[in-house]
Amino acid sequence: MNAVRMVILDAPALLEFRGPDALRLLNGQLTQDVRLVAGGNISLPSCVTDAKGKLQFRVWITEAPDGALWVEGPAGSAEALEARLTRYLIADDAEAVDLTGKFRLIHLTGTIADPPAGVFVRECRRFGVAGSDWWCPAECEFGLPDGITHLHGVELEAFRISQGVPLWGRELIEGILPPEAGLDATDISYHKGCYIGQEVISRIKFAGKVNKRLVRCEFDAELPTDVMRLVDADGGDAGSLTSVSPMTTDTGRAALGYLKRGVEQVFLPTPDGRLHPVRWC
Repeated sequence: MNAVRMVILDAPALLEFRGPDALRLLNGQLTQDVRLVAGGNISLPSCVTDAKGKLQFRVWITEAPDGALWVEGPAGSAEALEARLTRYLIADDAEAVDLTGKFRLIHLTGTIADPPAGVFVRECRRFGVAGSDWWCPAECEFGLPDGITHLHGVELEAFRISQGVPLWGRELIEGILPPEAGLDATDISYHKGCYIGQEVISRIKFAGKVNKRLVRCEFDAELPTDVMRLVDADGGDAGSLTSVSPMTTDTGRAALGYLKRGVEQVFLPTPDGRLHPVRWC
């Protein structure tokens, strides 16, 4: 049996879109093909980008049991996210409703029995492995089977970094290009047609390169964890770390960071002037 891990995500920003043109509206605003979640049981990640293809929000999209489309964003972003997604709502027959606080979100990895009444489930890979989102009405109380590991605090951060999952506010910040963070592999459809920023994103794919890219790496466990700068063999700027695992393994300490294009050997400098090799995973 697969080990089951639970992550309580509580109440993220949550917008509901419904109406005959809701799908068309969102498909013109999001990088993901919204049609993939319609009528199904999956949740998919997506980016909201500006006209220059730069990241404004990273969201998850799913279809509610009654057919409405839900867009989940970072906590505290509901007002700004709604303003952005409805900016071009002119002739479309669709409406948006802010559901933030009305549902709690629990994510489970691994295999588990059917959910209790009142909870609906969508499959997704929120932490890079097969899992499911459990959407629970805010007032719903229920117990989970024994044997589930509740990931939180340092254990959750270590798991996230080990899986190479970017976090909003760390790896993901407003203004980066989604392919820099590797989101082109998970969040972007190159076949669905136009959306805001689509032309720039498509040009990046055609060119096949970005100036920096998010990578997962390891370094020796005894090295300090507050050094975020990365350098090349000559001591020149090679990028920076964005998240360092609070836990170590037999092979060292994992981290996430942005590596500049063209750099091959990377080192972590320490105050004593030494350069310590960084191993890419």
